[in-house]
Amino acid sequence: MRKAIPLVLVLTLVWGTMWPLFTIGVREVSVWTFRTVCLVGSGLALLAIARARGESLRIARAHWGTLVAASLTYLVVWNITSTYAAILIPSGQAAILGFTMPLWAALMAWAFVGQRPTGRVLLALAIGGLGVALLIVNGIDAYAKAPLGFSMGLLAGLGWAAGTVILKRCPVPGSPLVLTGWQLLVAAVPLTIGAFAFAEGPWFVPSTTTLVVIAYITLVPMAVGNAAWFAIVGLLPGNVAGLSSVMVPVVAMVSGAIIHHEPLGPVQWASMVCCAAGLALALIKPAEARR
Repeated sequence: MRKAIPLVLVLTLVWGTMWPLFTIGVREVSVWTFRTVCLVGSGLALLAIARARGESLRIARAHWGTLVAASLTYLVVWNITSTYAAILIPSGQAAILGFTMPLWAALMAWAFVGQRPTGRVLLALAIGGLGVALLIVNGIDAYAKAPLGFSMGLLAGLGWAAGTVILKRCPVPGSPLVLTGWQLLVAAVPLTIGAFAFAEGPWFVPSTTTLVVIAYITLVPMAVGNAAWFAIVGLLPGNVAGLSSVMVPVVAMVSGAIIHHEPLGPVQWASMVCCAAGLALALIKPAEARR
């Protein structure tokens, strides 16, 4: 598990700081266009890097079914629902709902992969879940005003968990860069269709701010973040991999407070402590267990 810790740190930072940027990225373009550009750009970037490193871009035909299923359940569902949730309710609260994923992932991994959680993982889930629950209760007013945002946030977490469990049940061999790149491009297909179907008004060039935000999200959270995530999925059991993301909504809350002046008080700080404790319990084993 030690190999996964640097990846978890990268994932937490790049994904956590992404959430407050969603509302900026979609000020001038639709959610579908925004996500299509991000998926296509990040997918091509990762495959180009893999090719430059001399890695084969080929995926065996037998594994394409798993790849497509995981892409549709995680990347398609997640990218649309999480963005709408971040628009309809405060970005930090949207992140919290999406990152209920560890609970769904643990339950699905137990039901479909046979990964029965250990006592340590169950305790980590309980502590991390308490941190998320504190934020959900604290943001109940925002959810009541925008129930669709609440539903979208939960659906994002469920879709992400399903995609993760699919990959754990039927692992796809290959480089994380190549696998991530192809999954991003597969997910881009239905989103591209949606972008053309829901497009309104004439073509135009967005402002510099919008272009910079979209470029950043494409290359850093989408490309680097997803590559780190799929590498984590390959290294850890499904229930523990899910827990590796539990600190992301904490960073999202802090980022939202800085960028959008969203609330950041004692409840949020208590949640951070719970999430950090749950993550540490899941990833850092006692010395006796490592021997």
